[in-house]
Amino acid sequence: MLKARIAVLVSGGGTNLQALIDAQGRGELSHGEIVLVVSGTTGAYALERARRHQIPALAIDRKNCSGGLEFEQKLKAALEDYRIDLIILAGFMTILSPAFIQSYPQRIINVHPALIPTFCGKGFYGLRVHRAALEYGVKVTGATVHYVNEIPDGGRILLQKAVDVLPGDTPERLQRRVMEQAEWVLLPEAAELVSKRIMEEKENEGCGCR
Repeated sequence: MLKARIAVLVSGGGTNLQALIDAQGRGELSHGEIVLVVSGTTGAYALERARRHQIPALAIDRKNCSGGLEFEQKLKAALEDYRIDLIILAGFMTILSPAFIQSYPQRIINVHPALIPTFCGKGFYGLRVHRAALEYGVKVTGATVHYVNEIPDGGRILLQKAVDVLPGDTPERLQRRVMEQAEWVLLPEAAELVSKRIMEEKENEGCGCR
């Protein structure tokens, strides 16, 4: 069966990437296949995770680019070389330009460690999200997978999952629980959901169906 070709964009350790790889290994990503992992830094451990699973891994170091335009040109060239259908942002710390996003309409998804529209948007990433949740005193947080548009964390929501905030939580402890109970569950589900849609669209285009 033909599958949607997936690129996962990363910046750090790659725990969300590992969740996708594990789901693929269990057969849960039946309509998609991870064929490329790209990092914006050379030292990201996520690249090693990819190589251990025989997935092509590429570093496009932003420090060696003259600016965002050159970085995105190199990224787009790599995506085209691998004929990518779906882009998954899994802890990718670079905000992509509107022009880049518009080149892949409804083909880029992101996981955010909160229940959008809370604790999201520019400046909310990593432990900052969980620290803000604890400071605000919410009793429930979670994670969201959404389509990426020109507004940070502003695209249409695909999936959400709630996670309880417990007494004595630290940002680090809460982050871990959100990853385990929500992010690592939702991201593979969303990847399969969108991959299936992409392949159905391709089949309809191939047969001339509307």
